[in-house]
Amino acid sequence: MATFDEQRLVELLGALPPAPDAWVAAAKELPLARRELDDLVERAVADEAFRHAIEADIEAAIREAGCVPDPLTVAALRARLDRS
Repeated sequence: MATFDEQRLVELLGALPPAPDAWVAAAKELPLARRELDDLVERAVADEAFRHAIEADIEAAIREAGCVPDPLTVAALRARLDRS
């Protein structure tokens, strides 16, 4: 296995093409999305009525909480609530 010093790694990274704009935009949105998901999970754990609303219609409950019920958010919320 080859080992690289710091300068060689800098050269190799510099030779890479820039990240696509969509990747950069997604990376910027990720912290807010994680906070929103954390808030939804916290609320579902603390508020039984909200938890029942999620179980009845997850997209509507997410929308009523002021978030966008996109497929990734819905799937992530289901997965997180299944673990709690």
